[in-house]
Amino acid sequence: MSIIQFIRILLARWQIIVACTVFTFLGGLTVSLLMTPRYDATARIMFNNVLKPDPITNSGTDINSLGFFFDTQRELIKDYRVTGPVPAKLNWLSDPRKIAAYQQRAADDTRDFNHWLAQQVADRTEAKSPTGTVLDITFSSPSPVEAKVGAEALRQSFMDYTLAAKRQDATRDAQWFMSQAEQARRQAEDAQLAKATFERANGIVMEGDQAGSQQDTESARLSALVGQAASAPAAMLAAPMQVNSASSLQLAQIDAALAQNADKLGPNHPQMQQLRAQRALVASVVAKEEAARRAGPTNTAMVGQLAHELEAQKARVIGQRDKIEQLRQLQSEVDLRREQYKKTAERAAELSLQAGARDAGMSMLGVVVTPTHPAFPKKTLIVGGALGLGAALGLTLAVLVELLNRRVRGIEDLDSDLRLGCLGVIGSAAPKRRTPRRGGQPRPVAVGVRA
Repeated sequence: MSIIQFIRILLARWQIIVACTVFTFLGGLTVSLLMTPRYDATARIMFNNVLKPDPITNSGTDINSLGFFFDTQRELIKDYRVTGPVPAKLNWLSDPRKIAAYQQRAADDTRDFNHWLAQQVADRTEAKSPTGTVLDITFSSPSPVEAKVGAEALRQSFMDYTLAAKRQDATRDAQWFMSQAEQARRQAEDAQLAKATFERANGIVMEGDQAGSQQDTESARLSALVGQAASAPAAMLAAPMQVNSASSLQLAQIDAALAQNADKLGPNHPQMQQLRAQRALVASVVAKEEAARRAGPTNTAMVGQLAHELEAQKARVIGQRDKIEQLRQLQSEVDLRREQYKKTAERAAELSLQAGARDAGMSMLGVVVTPTHPAFPKKTLIVGGALGLGAALGLTLAVLVELLNRRVRGIEDLDSDLRLGCLGVIGSAAPKRRTPRRGGQPRPVAVGVRA
């Protein structure tokens, strides 16, 4: 079928095309006018704990698990704990239409009125995350004002529940950590008491505040003796050099002064008498020091005595090594219980602060705007689609009717479809300047012979 044949068919069946287009247009217009409009209002929330850590716990949401986090939040928004307070803010609890619809519910529906209304709120709610840390909460309603109020109520209810859940979890965890801290404190006291009892029973005392520096008194004394033994040879070498004391040096200075003034001053001169008296005093002191040095032990005796004490102390430390090891184990138990108490007490204090926090980790982003145009139905789209569908349907019906009731509308129909040879055309187009008859220009008639 050529383009000319197709155009002739459309011109011949134009009533069908126009009728289908008009009827579908009217149908689409009627549907768009009769359908209940749906208005969508959107409330936005930004999660602050993704961008910055919590001020108390100094922790935030892991970026790698952000997708699972938002999936959880979207499901949580439709939970009864979030949607439950919304019907009261929408005044649905006293709405006669809602009450009548609830009374006409299915017989197998055993939900109470609040849960039934909360499910309707959940059915009208949609949550999505268009950007990284922003969550959009959309509420649909036939009324634009109700859509705005519903979106605001959902956002506030979601933030209130998140904060309440955060406080509740922190309070529960804080109570548990407090009980564990109290238990660790009692265990630390028991360990300290067991250590003190062991020290009194065995006469061993552990010194030092930190675990790495703790040492019993006998081991500490042995370490001191080892240090003295290491420094004894140096002291023996330095001892002969220290014979001349300060008194000996002062006595030598007085003798030099007497020798210098003997030629100038007489023996009865007051200065000479003073020097001789001073020399006598210093000489007595030097004599006493020499006597004391001679009476004291020698370096060899001191080294021998130090070696004897060192061996005795070694034997004493080796003899009570098992007790010292047991005491160290008791001390390690004390340190462990103290560290456990410290950590649990710190965690309990941190959770107690978090239980009183007022930050839910999110903030409102913008205000909820009352929608001015319905999100559904789109009248322009429906009417335009109805016009296109009617035109397509009319064209299809026109071609189908023509094919079921085939007619000859031109020479092309003889040549192609009916397989007739055209001999001539009678009543062809008249000359342009010829005046047509009253009856109008005659239609051309084709005469053909079947091939």
